[in-house]
Amino acid sequence: MPPSFTLSQFSSYVTGAIARDPVLRGAWVTAEISDLSVSGGHCYLTLIEKDPSGTTIARMRATIWANRFAYLRRRFLDATGRELSNGMKVMLYGSANHHPAYGLSFNVVEIDPSYTVGDLERIRQEILVALRREGIIDRNKRIPVNLPPQRIAIISSEKAAGYGDFISQLEHNSAGAVFYTLLFPATMQGERTASTVIEALDLVELTSSIVGWDCVAIIRGGGATTDMNGFDNLELARRVATFPIPVAVGIGHERDRCVLDEIACIRCKTPTAVAAWLSDTAAMEWQRAADLAQRAATYSTQRLKGEEIRLHQLTSRLPLAAGESIAAARTRLEGIATTLRLSALSRIEKETSRIDSIGKLVAVLSPTATLRRGYTITRAGGKAIYGFAAVRPGEILETVTAEGSIFSKVETVEGDEVVDIRKETEK
Repeated sequence: MPPSFTLSQFSSYVTGAIARDPVLRGAWVTAEISDLSVSGGHCYLTLIEKDPSGTTIARMRATIWANRFAYLRRRFLDATGRELSNGMKVMLYGSANHHPAYGLSFNVVEIDPSYTVGDLERIRQEILVALRREGIIDRNKRIPVNLPPQRIAIISSEKAAGYGDFISQLEHNSAGAVFYTLLFPATMQGERTASTVIEALDLVELTSSIVGWDCVAIIRGGGATTDMNGFDNLELARRVATFPIPVAVGIGHERDRCVLDEIACIRCKTPTAVAAWLSDTAAMEWQRAADLAQRAATYSTQRLKGEEIRLHQLTSRLPLAAGESIAAARTRLEGIATTLRLSALSRIEKETSRIDSIGKLVAVLSPTATLRRGYTITRAGGKAIYGFAAVRPGEILETVTAEGSIFSKVETVEGDEVVDIRKETEK
């Protein structure tokens, strides 16, 4: 039978091995924080390591005792602007510790904030590079803001520090502007930050066709700056960058900065700074409207005075202009009368000449003139005859000459062919 150890004996052996190994007595370890909690001033957390696919390949409990945690926490916050939180990558210095009842753990005595800052910045830059590659990084920035923006959709937690101050500042703005606001609740810290903010943005867009939002304000601030890295999320960044309504962000304190600050239409340092921007913009628009109204009134007054002067000048010139117009009209009438007289005389002369010509033609073509040239006219029964067919034996004929009439009686009618000249003429 092989030799065996009791569990406590084996645990003691492990403890001794740890004590003898210099690496286990003090080493820098990089890991991701999980399951962090603070109790009695002590910090309890789990350190994990994931492979590129996201699968956890190592896990170990860790502890920062109260006498060290207060110092490390303050130094880390000052350097990074962040509280230690789940999902954060850290570099810790500590030693392995094995307790017979609780097993193996890592006792933390030092933290390197620069490692975390570098990792957070790396994530931030990777997101910005992705948005730039997709061509959407400045899309929300280019959306014009309706002025003044009064219908504000707010994405925040009702209990978030800064939300109450934001509302109060809008309600008591110096311009006296009225703002219409509606809260779309979201989780503003922790692992659900990105997903709940995206859901809130979806609701804002869904209601936009009804309300007509001028602006979306994503705000979180005041108090601690826990879990700011929830806003450094690629899917959330894409949603904000492509959002069809101008987005204003006021997340954290003045020293805090996240990806949304780089892509939103309006970036303010804090929630109250967003409220101040809205109030100041409204005040400037009211002032601009007042200036335009004053300029319009001044212009109208000046224009009215100018028109009064012009009207007075026209009134004074009216008698003279009327006299000039009457004289010109009289001259035109006299000219027309003269033209009419001349035209009438000319027409009379033309018509007289034409009548004389017609009279001469009539005189030349008259029956009397024809008779004088040696022609006669023979009538039977008072009607001129044109051939044998119109004459009957015994009929009395009248022959008209230029000097008088000769009457004769028809004895006989002779001719090879009797032709009715009147009928031939009619043909």
